[in-house]
Amino acid sequence: MSGAPAAIWVAACAADDVEREDVVRFDHDGRTYAIYHSPDDAYYATDGLCTHEEAHLAEGFVSGTIIECPKHNGRFDYRTGEAKGAPVCVNLKIYPVKIEAGRIFIDLA
Repeated sequence: MSGAPAAIWVAACAADDVEREDVVRFDHDGRTYAIYHSPDDAYYATDGLCTHEEAHLAEGFVSGTIIECPKHNGRFDYRTGEAKGAPVCVNLKIYPVKIEAGRIFIDLA
């Protein structure tokens, strides 16, 4: 037994809802998530609020694999959640993503 929690896959949206190099907001159970479509056609999910001042990242700017917060221009690599410099210094939480029948699912376990 690995001790890892069992996956809790939640349907977030249709894959077609997320344009390449863009982000959409997904709200579930009182929390906000951001779902990204990368230039190489992969999908990623992170917490939806900036770790600096909790602005909605889905209102930010995506360039390649970087999301820039709309409030103070903090930047994160959405594939890893890594904060890329001031004013952000706390990484974003990332979530596993899978695509089934054209729908994006994120693992919220």
